[in-house]
Amino acid sequence: MNNHSFRRALAACTLALLALQPLHAAGTELVVIVSAKSAVASMRADQVADIFLGQVGTFPDGAEAVALDQRIGTGLRDEFYARVAAKTPALLKAYWTKMIFTGRGQPPQEAPDSAAVRRMVADNPALIGYIDKAALDHSVKAVLVVR
Repeated sequence: MNNHSFRRALAACTLALLALQPLHAAGTELVVIVSAKSAVASMRADQVADIFLGQVGTFPDGAEAVALDQRIGTGLRDEFYARVAAKTPALLKAYWTKMIFTGRGQPPQEAPDSAAVRRMVADNPALIGYIDKAALDHSVKAVLVVR
C-alpha cells in the first residue's frame, strides 16, 4: 500500500469512527420502553437484543414481545444496535438479509420517531421500543437505560 492509499484509508476509517460516535456524547440518553400496562419492570441488554434480532418472541415473564424499531438511518437506531446488539448498520443489514433469505425471521416494524414509538408502545403491552429519554412520559416505562 503506497503512502497516498494509506492516507485515504486512514481518513476513511477516521470518518467511519466519527460517524459511530455515540449520541450520548451530544446529551442524548437512550431508553428501552414498554407500555405502562406491561408487567415487565426491567430487562438486561442481551434480553432486549434477542427480541430485536428475532431470536426470542417473549418477554422474560413469558408474555408476547414484539419489537418496534426507529426508522433506518437515524442516529438513535444506529446507537441502539451498536450498544445493545454490537451491530453496525452494515452488520444489521447483513443479519436481516440472511434471516429473511433463510426464512427465519423478518425485521421489526419501524416507526418514524421517538414520539411515534412511545405512542404505539403505550397502546400495546406486547410492543417494546427504544426512544430518547427526553420523550418519556407516564404512558410508558423504561426497562433499560442504554449507556
